[in-house]
Amino acid sequence: MAKSEFRDSFGERMFYHKYSFGNNDTWANLARRMVEDVCGGKNPLLSLEDRKELEHIIRSFKFIPGGRYLYYAGRSAHFWNNCYLLKAEEDTREEWAEVAKRTTSCLMSGGGIGVDYSILRPSGLALSRTGGISSGPISLMKIVNEIGRNVMQGGTRRSAMYASLNWQHEDVPQFLIAKNWKHMPIGAQKFWEEDRPYTFWDAKQDDFNFPCPLDMTNISLNYDDTWLKFINQGLLPEIYLKNVRQALETGEPGFSFNFGKHSNETLRNACTEVTSEDDSDVCNLGSINLGNIETVDEFRFVTSLASKFLVCGTVRADLPYRKIRMVREKNRRLGLGLMGIHEWLIKRGYRYEVTDELHKWLEVYKNESERTARESCSERSISTPKAFRSIAPTGTIGILAGTSTGIEPIYAVAYKRRYLKNGTRWYYRYVIDSTAETLINSGVDPYSIETAYDLANDPERRIKFQYDVQQYVDMAISSTINLPAWGTPENNEDKVLPFALLLAKYASGLRGFTCYPDGSRGGQPLTEVDYYLAKGKTDVEYEENTVCLGGVCGI
Repeated sequence: MAKSEFRDSFGERMFYHKYSFGNNDTWANLARRMVEDVCGGKNPLLSLEDRKELEHIIRSFKFIPGGRYLYYAGRSAHFWNNCYLLKAEEDTREEWAEVAKRTTSCLMSGGGIGVDYSILRPSGLALSRTGGISSGPISLMKIVNEIGRNVMQGGTRRSAMYASLNWQHEDVPQFLIAKNWKHMPIGAQKFWEEDRPYTFWDAKQDDFNFPCPLDMTNISLNYDDTWLKFINQGLLPEIYLKNVRQALETGEPGFSFNFGKHSNETLRNACTEVTSEDDSDVCNLGSINLGNIETVDEFRFVTSLASKFLVCGTVRADLPYRKIRMVREKNRRLGLGLMGIHEWLIKRGYRYEVTDELHKWLEVYKNESERTARESCSERSISTPKAFRSIAPTGTIGILAGTSTGIEPIYAVAYKRRYLKNGTRWYYRYVIDSTAETLINSGVDPYSIETAYDLANDPERRIKFQYDVQQYVDMAISSTINLPAWGTPENNEDKVLPFALLLAKYASGLRGFTCYPDGSRGGQPLTEVDYYLAKGKTDVEYEENTVCLGGVCGI
């Protein structure tokens, strides 16, 4: 495949930086070796016709498997799974050690991890068997966080981790502020001003690699049926209000919703789109690029092929340890997702909302993914998947395809993207969103294109969009809504109660929620810039000392 088949130079550079086998490799070669590894070989799992069709839809960026599939294509190891879902199963010191062991094994394979720590006793209790005082779940979270800090996967890939705690756990007050770095002084040795100590947040601004509490870990509270009963009675628990306030200020903790038949599915992967109740469950991700598909019949065809591919992945992927294999055989979760939804809407002249036409396409996505996967598993006499669909953030594969990521609106017409290179130095480039640029080249005013920054002042549209799409997704959706910075007229103390009521309005139909107030984390990876500032500079690489690379799911 010619290099020009990438939609823009940024996607091409991403391919050569992360996934190619040298400068002479091509996207077509990667597609061929990946399909052969996953579905072909001496004992092929799919027919030659299906394998050729799969190569075609991958080459044409209509379907892209998760980033671990791309990275390991053609390698002797086949660690194709993006993340692993873990749970502290017993409140014992032996289980603390086992959690650390499972974490290390998973991270060293290149996958991220998520852990639910809710079963662990709170801090400050007497330990009758060994003496002493319990240190509580946050201490184990910090241990796992440091494991992640020291497992730099492949020398360039930042470990991605997630931690959750039930909203009624006694240590939730400490958990809520565990990442509130602005209020955590490092010491009195350095001051910006005479009356303000130097904090962890300040240190992160100066050097993104400065170690801060839980800085490798995304955190959320688990909300259950008991919480939902309060909400249905018109009551807002105090812990929930504090969670909302903290999220509006710092972005974390997020919200994990587990109700009804999903009440035990508190486990999440690092980016939270895969759900489970079983320790050592596993992600299996791939995304259909809706923006590159013209008709609903073509969409049905691509959905079928993509589902077959992911079933093959559950048969052949290498796994870090035996228990994961056992859980995979029992659950066989498929995480078929979508990206390019906003591009699909723009091409049809729609606003950022789930239209009647999109509802029809999503129904096809739901029905065809289940029909094909069930049929494919039956043909191979293997277990039927317990779940079929999840929507990942698709950060890197969205760049490869040159489309809008996941269910997100276009982030910005132009932005600055920071990234780690060679494992030691941080760089940035100016990027013009490829979808936006296509519209601009056709005569659209760049300042008229609706973006995540525009929608930051209309959070209900973002939340409702996620709510509507969730009705077709049997696991979860990774989506983070942008908000104005804390302390601005649009995001401050007076907005906490209205936002809490807004989120509660949709919570019963969501599986999770996260937000990102502008500037709430040091060295954020993407920063909006003016279109004309970026224009003409997209081929220049600049060195920078601070960066934030978030999440790995679907990338």
